[in-house]
Amino acid sequence: MALTSSQPLLQSFRASNLEDVSSELEEILTDTQTPYRRRLTAATKVELALLFKLAAPAVIVYLLNNVVSMSTQIFCGHLGNLELAAVSLGNTGIQVFAYGLMLGMGSAVETLCGQAYGASRYEMLGIYLQRSTILLVATGIPLTVIYIFCKPILILLGEPANIAAAAAIFVYGLIPQIFAYAANFPIQKFLQSQSIIAPSAYISLVALVVHLALTWMAVFKWQWGLLGAGLILSFSWWLIVVLQFVYIVTSKRCRKTWQGFSVQAFSGLGAFFKLSAASAVMLCLETWYFQILVLVAGLLPDPEIALDSLSVCMTISGWVFMISVGFNAAASVRVSNELGAGHPKAAAFSVVIVTWSSFVIAVVAAVVVMIFRDVLSYAFTEGEVVAAAVSELSPFLAVTLILNGIQPVLSGVAVGCGWQAFVAYVNVGCYYIIGVPAGVLLGITFNLGSKGIWTGMIAGTFLQTLILLWTTYRTDWKREVDRAKDRLTTWEDKKEAVAENEERLLSS
Repeated sequence: MALTSSQPLLQSFRASNLEDVSSELEEILTDTQTPYRRRLTAATKVELALLFKLAAPAVIVYLLNNVVSMSTQIFCGHLGNLELAAVSLGNTGIQVFAYGLMLGMGSAVETLCGQAYGASRYEMLGIYLQRSTILLVATGIPLTVIYIFCKPILILLGEPANIAAAAAIFVYGLIPQIFAYAANFPIQKFLQSQSIIAPSAYISLVALVVHLALTWMAVFKWQWGLLGAGLILSFSWWLIVVLQFVYIVTSKRCRKTWQGFSVQAFSGLGAFFKLSAASAVMLCLETWYFQILVLVAGLLPDPEIALDSLSVCMTISGWVFMISVGFNAAASVRVSNELGAGHPKAAAFSVVIVTWSSFVIAVVAAVVVMIFRDVLSYAFTEGEVVAAAVSELSPFLAVTLILNGIQPVLSGVAVGCGWQAFVAYVNVGCYYIIGVPAGVLLGITFNLGSKGIWTGMIAGTFLQTLILLWTTYRTDWKREVDRAKDRLTTWEDKKEAVAENEERLLSS
């Protein structure tokens, strides 16, 4: 049947009938009777509508959650320089480690829930959510031990004793946050896989408002100090978890996918852990990579200027990166849904559209950075020496922004396809065998300073991006559809086996 108009598709999209839109999108792409340009135009309109419906609220969620942590740092900074240093160290040195690990392990839900939802195996989503939460809670136990003994750990890493002691007090208040992460990330991925993201954005906004009010009261009125600031931050994350779970239980949109708690969640934990661990390794290697850039910069002859200039650049990069993270989530959802639904052409087309969209936005951001390179730092500091250093580093920042416009999206595609283990190996080779050693060699051995360190890091990211681009380009999407079916069948069989065991126990 030849395509006559893209209007029915857009009407279906407005009605939120995503399954019909997905099927019709596949029909457009396979309809050889319609001229190629008309097919491309119609498919692009539909895919962009789906993409930005996912990416925009995802960006807002990540930005708001980032502001929650940042606001705690700002409030504590008004208590004094020691408190500011302590919270900064606690957030970047300890909390980021737990965040990356938990978010990475939660990405297994993204793969399985996305593919199960696309295949209309709705009842499995709730099982995957519970199974992931069990594993993340178990992971939180050793992380709690690290939090408890963070003071000697920080001192061992070379931090001043007074700052380490103050940071430890703040980190003690973050222990409940570990288990909020354990529930939040599976819930977040559970909702994302169903293209339900806007409610999380509203919930994050409510949590931010409550967090700002309570943190101000705790720090300035109740004088709870660093421990109180940490506890309020933990409370705010638990508020997000509770509100999201209430939404899942009460919303009609989750009625098919959430069917209550089940003992079936305890089945297949070993295999689920393997996928979760691969996801964690993949994400942690990416998350920690540019943190190493800052650590190595501290070894330079003039570390203060190097650290200040890099801090400004990393802050700008971090905010722009939030946009890429939104596209990462959108790519994962779109690809996993289409693979689960058995739509290889729609999956491949989604990859192309989301990659180009993120790339264009990244190029615009890079151009803006280059235009305002001489004044960027004045938003953070009035020092002219730092401003000059930031201006010199701006070309490196611009290149990083462009690469970050592509790489996270391809990582999202990898999660949607279940390639986490492969990408973990790629990250080890590109980042830590090539990127970091090259950065140290150029920056310290050849005395190129921050520019040399950053050049090495860019080389690692560039190589990783090339490998992921080539892998994605060479992907047989029909084969990926078959793999998704096999993966879901395997998990479905495990569920049925547990159900049979339950029946035997009840009848005995």
